[in-house]
Amino acid sequence: MSLDVTWIHGTAGEPDIQLHRAGDGTFILRQNKAVTYEAPFLFLLAGDDRALLLDTGATPGPESFPLRATVDELIGDLPLVVAHSHGHGDHVAADGQFADRPHTTIVDRDLEAVRAFFGFGPADDRLPGETVTFELGGRTLSIIGSPGHHKAAITVHDPRTGFLLTGDTVLPGRLYAFDYPEFLATLDRLVAFADEHTVSYVLGCHVEMRQQPRRDFPIGATYHPGERRLEMTVEQLRQVRKAAHDVAGRRGVHRFDDFVIYNDPRQGDLLRLLVRGRLHKLIGRRPPRRTP
Repeated sequence: MSLDVTWIHGTAGEPDIQLHRAGDGTFILRQNKAVTYEAPFLFLLAGDDRALLLDTGATPGPESFPLRATVDELIGDLPLVVAHSHGHGDHVAADGQFADRPHTTIVDRDLEAVRAFFGFGPADDRLPGETVTFELGGRTLSIIGSPGHHKAAITVHDPRTGFLLTGDTVLPGRLYAFDYPEFLATLDRLVAFADEHTVSYVLGCHVEMRQQPRRDFPIGATYHPGERRLEMTVEQLRQVRKAAHDVAGRRGVHRFDDFVIYNDPRQGDLLRLLVRGRLHKLIGRRPPRRTP
C-alpha cells in the first residue's frame, strides 16, 4: 500500500483524471482542477466478487471526465456498486455514466436509499450512528454512519489498506458542520473506531489547505501550488475532534493548523467565503503554462 504520489493541482497539461494505484485492488482518482475547482478524490475498491466506487465527482460528461472508461479499464466486467460519501453535487455528478453498465448498482444519494442499501437501522432525519459491514468478496468494509456535514454521509474503513475514507467530514480543508451536534457525535465515533481498528491514513475527498499552517486556498481556486498532502493521521483526526469540541459553543469560522471548522455557518460566513473566492478569480495567481 503506497501513497507516494504528487497530485495534480492545476498546472496546464494535466490529465482529466489522475489515477494512483495504492495497492492490490485499491485505486485513488482525482479530478483535474482545470475541469472543476472542487477537484474531488474518488476511491475504487475491488474485491473478489464486486467493486465499490465511492463518489463519482463533480462533472457529468465523459468528454472532460471519462470516469466510466477509467473504471472499466481497471476492473473489467467485475460487478460494481456506485455509492457516495454523501449526496452533495460534487460527489454524484457522473452517476449517469454508469446507468447502462451491466451488473452495476447505483445507490441513490437520498437518505432512505442509503439506509436501505447498506442496512442501517431507523433514525429520524439522518443516518444513525452505527457501523455496518459491506462485503466485496474477500474484502469486508465497515460503513459508519457519519451525519453532521450531510444527513446521509458515510465513512468507509477498508481493513486491507487501513484507509478510513471520511468524505467531507474530515479532510485538510474547510469542514462544514451544518448539524453541529451530529458532527461532534460523528467525530467521537470515528476516533473511537480508530482506537479499536487499524487505521493507516484518514483520507477525505478534497485538499483545500496550503502547506503553511492555518491557510486555506480561496474557494473556486483552480490552481493549488504548495497544497497539503491528502492523507491525514489518526492523531490529526483526534485534533479535529478536540478542536470541534473546543468551539462547540461558538458559531462561525475557526482556523486551525490543518483545517478550518465552519460551525453551523451563518449566511455572512458563507458570503465572505464566496467574496474571497471572487476576488481571487479577479486578481489571483494563474497556473504557469508549459513550454512546448
